[in-house]
Amino acid sequence: MAKQQGVVIIGGGIMGGDIAIIFAAGNWNVHVMSPSEKTRSSLPARVKTGLKKLDAPDSAAALVKAYATLEEIPWQEVDLVVEAATEDLALKQKLFSQLETLARPDIPLASNTSTFPIGDIGRHLKTRSRVVGLHYFMPAHLVPLVEVIQADFTDKAVADKLEVQQKALGKAPVRVNKDIPGFIGNRLQHAMMREALYLVADGVVSPEGIDTAVRYGFGFRFLACGPMTQKEMSGWDTNLYAGTSLYPSLHNEKEPPQFLKDMIAKGHIGMKTKRGIWEWTDESVAREKTRIEKVLQQAFTVLKADGK
Repeated sequence: MAKQQGVVIIGGGIMGGDIAIIFAAGNWNVHVMSPSEKTRSSLPARVKTGLKKLDAPDSAAALVKAYATLEEIPWQEVDLVVEAATEDLALKQKLFSQLETLARPDIPLASNTSTFPIGDIGRHLKTRSRVVGLHYFMPAHLVPLVEVIQADFTDKAVADKLEVQQKALGKAPVRVNKDIPGFIGNRLQHAMMREALYLVADGVVSPEGIDTAVRYGFGFRFLACGPMTQKEMSGWDTNLYAGTSLYPSLHNEKEPPQFLKDMIAKGHIGMKTKRGIWEWTDESVAREKTRIEKVLQQAFTVLKADGK
């Protein structure tokens, strides 16, 4: 019988907790380290709720254990580390220095960062060849995509191993062969977001119109096939002609529009402060989050059935 694998997840917050659910559903022993007692005490209920959404057995919740410090973890039972701490480069570098002394030298050390180059996080380590990016997208247990990112010094075999493991966990890994800012998913998102924000700023369309155009237009179509496959269907010649005409008029500003900066300055950052572009209440936030999770679960079921 194959040995049951173990993973350490550093941080039990929004991302760390969801990542713990992924591995528990895959029958891994999961060791979550968080210095926050509140985070540790709320983790079991959160894991149970997440596992139900993945149709995982209730018994999988017992695979998740929480620790206040790294030193408490049974390191000889660990086969992978996923760091999902606060986006603070100095903190991540300090954590990875600690991990290098605690984790067996043969196991990958992965960061879930969406902000910092993997090369900056592991640059000063002696065993930096095992440092790799493993970037999930919120909510991590429901969104299939995970980016496997190689820094210049990452051993290709380490990235290969993680890609195989993530597929076995039911994820859809994408290999990022160059350690560029934003990796792949966030670069694509921000390219679209820049155009969306400036279309609103220029008075071309309302925020509601942007959401409708994406959800019921190309976003709807993208569930079935990505942009590259879609253009294989419609023809790259059409894309060339359209791009030649359209690209010169697309926004290419180096900064977000002023209205967004003004919103942030007023503290209008969205659901967290009950005001962004729209006003929110506790009830409307809960209602919208529930609706979104339900749709994501349905979409996840569709993709699993598609099997591609």
